[in-house]
Amino acid sequence: MDDEISLVSMTIIANSGDARSFAFKALNEAKAGNFEKAEELLSKSEEVAHVAHKAQTELLFKEANGEKQEINVLLVHAQDHFMTSMLAYELIKEIVFLYKKLYDEEKVK
Repeated sequence: MDDEISLVSMTIIANSGDARSFAFKALNEAKAGNFEKAEELLSKSEEVAHVAHKAQTELLFKEANGEKQEINVLLVHAQDHFMTSMLAYELIKEIVFLYKKLYDEEKVK
């Protein structure tokens, strides 16, 4: 297995996992009404997801420039982690917004 592909795959996996974890922690904070902390955690999620995205983009650029990339189970697993963490982030961001909206409406009543 190509050492570079392994390193990129592990970078994507580790950072995607962290992004997903921060997003779910943000959801838990929003449930508890801690919206400032939830936003902070969503920002952290976005930061580490950016690291994973950068690693993925480097592979895409190499492929686009004619440098064939080795496809293996680890890289497929990395892509799966990245996509599920991005989906979780986007959905959780919307759910946090809805929790905040409900919380604000309840305060008005």
